[in-house]
Amino acid sequence: MSGFLSEKYQRLTPYTPGEQPRDRKYIKLNTNESPFPPSPFAERFAREAAGDLNLYSDPTAKRLTETIAERYDVDPASVITSNGSDELLNFAFMAFADDAHPAVFPDITYGFYPVFAELNRIPYEEIPLKEDFTIDVNDYLGIRKTIFIANPNAPTGIALPLSDIEAILKSNPENVLVLDEAYVDFGAESAVPLTKTYKNLLVIQTFSKSRSLAGARLGFAIGDPALIADLNLIKYSTNPYNVNRMTQAAGIGALLDEAYFRKNCNAIAKNRAMTVSALEKLGFTVLPSAANFIFARSEKIDGGDLYRILKERGILVRHFTKPRLSPFIRVSIGSRAEMEAFIAAVREIVGE
Repeated sequence: MSGFLSEKYQRLTPYTPGEQPRDRKYIKLNTNESPFPPSPFAERFAREAAGDLNLYSDPTAKRLTETIAERYDVDPASVITSNGSDELLNFAFMAFADDAHPAVFPDITYGFYPVFAELNRIPYEEIPLKEDFTIDVNDYLGIRKTIFIANPNAPTGIALPLSDIEAILKSNPENVLVLDEAYVDFGAESAVPLTKTYKNLLVIQTFSKSRSLAGARLGFAIGDPALIADLNLIKYSTNPYNVNRMTQAAGIGALLDEAYFRKNCNAIAKNRAMTVSALEKLGFTVLPSAANFIFARSEKIDGGDLYRILKERGILVRHFTKPRLSPFIRVSIGSRAEMEAFIAAVREIVGE
């Protein structure tokens, strides 16, 4: 750290991304990426857009925004696109949370939430999950703070029903609920339709997981046009050209290839079910997941030890050091072959 860094950032603890080692070829089950390549439509559209890289991208992302609006049956004024969903989450902290509107989110959830709160100097509260790692909706009723909830939650994979989401919205009409639906396409129900009823709901999604575009960095949010206007105020005050030409084009292609999207989501769900069944037969406890990952622990081996042994064998999973999380590993759901290799390695390890 230099002597020039502003004092307001000197105590900032940054988000820790999943490992991206290059020392050998790994079966990579640690960062919740899709095991499938992008849609051929997305690849072709991106290649075609590359010819115009000498020109700025459309700051309004008009064609992409209209395509998202049509896909989700909302008005284009209710949509904003971004450089990954993380950018929009940061915008939401900036736009809707401050000293008068503190942020609140679960104590076990996406690790960027406390980072964004600290970065923007926003007071925040972390509410503990219940013993079974579920969110207690009663903790958020009438809380009168800006609420951030990942649904399904990460790293647990557990989803709230829409009835609980609606209860939170009704009880906090003067505060925004930011619903992070990064993993919603793998088994949960999206709250996008509720944005037509509740002006205080912002739903954020990403193309990184279910649409195989993690490397393109593309996210979007849907909400009341007034909320979207607030976010655009932040966007145009920071980086108007935040989504590049090739990414905008790839996003349109991915949305137009609905059959490919559905096929891949179904394959992930099947591979997830197969993996859960195999782990449970080995004595693991696996939390009920509606995401493209599972959260599992074994009485036979500590999560950190299992993570390290798997890495030595060329399989990457994610391990968290928080006391409640340390017995677990989080395993992204990959291809059938990748999950069979993972199960075979775990079977050997726990049998040793």
